[in-house]
Amino acid sequence: MQRIRTISTLIILFLAVTCYGQTPVSDIPTVFLIGEYEAPYEAMVKDHTELLLSVSDNSMEKAYDRWLHLLQSMEEHADDTGFDIKGIKIWLNVFWKKDGRLNHIVYYPKPNSRNLDFDKLTVFLDGFFQAYQMEVLSDSGFSHYGSASFPTYSKNRLAKEK
Repeated sequence: MQRIRTISTLIILFLAVTCYGQTPVSDIPTVFLIGEYEAPYEAMVKDHTELLLSVSDNSMEKAYDRWLHLLQSMEEHADDTGFDIKGIKIWLNVFWKKDGRLNHIVYYPKPNSRNLDFDKLTVFLDGFFQAYQMEVLSDSGFSHYGSASFPTYSKNRLAKEK
């Protein structure tokens, strides 16, 4: 009987420790640094099993062009808002809803990025979040993890293809 109580107590403690303080995905900001909300971030990764590549008909070229369009749109938003994005180098994990609207942007600065106040970058990305939608429809939410360096020079590549 004592053994059963001990095991039960251990299970209750384990559940209390693992569940305590975890923020649900619905309660986290739309833009944040990788590492700030680990449990909800992991849940988002699990929930967005579709990738940008798969919603781009498994075409690397199409997925890459869509990624470049996102980055170019960030640069245009920076120009429109007067935010200096030049020299910023970050890893991005972008999560989209199935209609192409952004769900979350999670980022982390690269060691060789220009120094800046990352709270200001979060505010900038949140503004971009409100303005951007990809022209994609999917059966589920999707994501892409990639790298971004600004300026991207993507205008040259996208203009050549038109």
